[in-house]
Amino acid sequence: MYNDQNAPMRETAQAAAEAPRLTVMTVNIHKGFTTFNRRFILPELRDAVRKIGADVVFMQEVLGTHEGHGKKIEDWPDAPHYEFLADSIWPQFAYGRNMVYPKGHHGNAVMSKFPIVEYQNHDVSIAGPEKRGLLHCVLKIPGYQQEVHAICVHLGLAEAHRQHQLDLLCRISHTEVPADAPLIVAGDFNDWRRRANDKLWNDAGLREIFVTAYGEPAKTFPAIFPVLSLDRIYVRNCSVHLPVVLPRKPWSHLSDHAPLVAEIHL
Repeated sequence: MYNDQNAPMRETAQAAAEAPRLTVMTVNIHKGFTTFNRRFILPELRDAVRKIGADVVFMQEVLGTHEGHGKKIEDWPDAPHYEFLADSIWPQFAYGRNMVYPKGHHGNAVMSKFPIVEYQNHDVSIAGPEKRGLLHCVLKIPGYQQEVHAICVHLGLAEAHRQHQLDLLCRISHTEVPADAPLIVAGDFNDWRRRANDKLWNDAGLREIFVTAYGEPAKTFPAIFPVLSLDRIYVRNCSVHLPVVLPRKPWSHLSDHAPLVAEIHL
């Protein structure tokens, strides 16, 4: 009887080749303004994000509405900024309102080329003026049996706040995400002391993709000359190919955070 000892390896390679792949991007858009709010550049930002062609885009500091800006700025869109950015490229989008003020509100948003079958925004704010959230979206990839979970993150500036928010993120990763489901967590962690990686690995099984690929997290802030690793992409039950930090031109003009992009293999 013939026994092909290489069959399991070929089957594994074939399964990897057939597994769905999606490109993800994370960017803090600073409410559509340049650094220090000198100029409104949301239309330019939309063009730049389109050129990346990501399947799923995680965004932080996205304006839902602002009555004051709408009256003063000539090219201010009538639609909420996440709808303006999504336009016809990303037919699915979700918005999680975090910060509310008299003239409007802003928060996190996810744009997707795949159906978002459900989403929930978790308020993880700590007492005080800072309002933060975790936007959890569930995606359905055509031809792929499992649902893909995506959590858009924007954590606080204070270390004690971040530690508590990371505890909540770990809890959500277990209570709302099946143990075997692909999970992508991306956004602005404000983790300049680099303490999130060990915690998210030990408590949630989440791997930071730049640490895995290159041995350290990507430097993303300030975008003009990045020295701090504030923005991250973590994954569980999936692998990553060629994570990159997008170049200074044009991004240092469009955001104070350098965006991150990666190809995720489910």
